[in-house]
Amino acid sequence: MTDKEIREIFLKELNKIAPDIGPDDVSDDDHIQDDLELDSMDVLNLVTALDEALGVSIPEVDYPQIETLAKAVQYLSSKLQ
Repeated sequence: MTDKEIREIFLKELNKIAPDIGPDDVSDDDHIQDDLELDSMDVLNLVTALDEALGVSIPEVDYPQIETLAKAVQYLSSKLQ
């Protein structure tokens, strides 16, 4: 899976959880809680959705690795290899 595909899946799942956040509203360095205002339950829902969509288990200790789009793409890409 390419980084572009991972990015699209992340943004799609993020939009399902926070419908008011469109793909064009998210920059690579926007923090999902500080900038996009997701609460802890939203983050948990995003982790679950990414697990289901990509088949990648994200342990709680790794949540900081998905706190921005750029970090998430890099982290998920490494988990998929």
